[in-house]
Amino acid sequence: MIRIETFIPILDLGGTFVFASSGAVAAVNRRLDIFGILVVAFVTGNFGGITRDVLIGAVPPAALIDGRYLLVSVVAGLITFFWYAGVNRLRMPVLMFDAAGLAFFAVAGAQKATEFGLNPVASALLGMLTGIGGGMMRDVLLTEIPQVLRSDLYAVAALAGASVVVIGDRLGIAYGTSATLGGALCFGLRFMAIKHRWHLPMAHLSAQSRAGIDRSNNTKSE
Repeated sequence: MIRIETFIPILDLGGTFVFASSGAVAAVNRRLDIFGILVVAFVTGNFGGITRDVLIGAVPPAALIDGRYLLVSVVAGLITFFWYAGVNRLRMPVLMFDAAGLAFFAVAGAQKATEFGLNPVASALLGMLTGIGGGMMRDVLLTEIPQVLRSDLYAVAALAGASVVVIGDRLGIAYGTSATLGGALCFGLRFMAIKHRWHLPMAHLSAQSRAGIDRSNNTKSE
């Protein structure tokens, strides 16, 4: 049986590779050079985990002292750089891998926060942050509105998966079981949101309000 101490790094490294790949794809789409692609790949794959570790006091963060995280990120970036055409054609599989990475990070982040003695609410929120942090920083670096603020149930799926792990810990359920259930819930919600375009309610603006916002944005850009 795989021990928790071994299982969490496996989830972290798997999520790192998937998210680093998605970051590299976004960087190639914005025409960055190879160094820029590798930087965005590393940030996307590791920023959520680094933020989590800093907040819970697990310093230096694992991604900065364990060379495997850098290696996995670089490999993902190089694969995308040299075989971008093949990676880009696999848009739907990449989205599925992204959903899997979100699930990996959410459950691993929640469990690590729990191990450091945080209360259930804080652990669930840090699990969510671990999943969405890298993507948010990627979009900030590429001057885009973070997808987590407008994408289909992205943060909600991560929070749901992390909550299952936290609840399982409180009920004394083995981590392997709660991680499997939480990861499946996170992946399932994200998959269904992608497939059926599920999203949270958005504010409805009148035509006059939208026109005013457009005029304001045009004025700022001039």
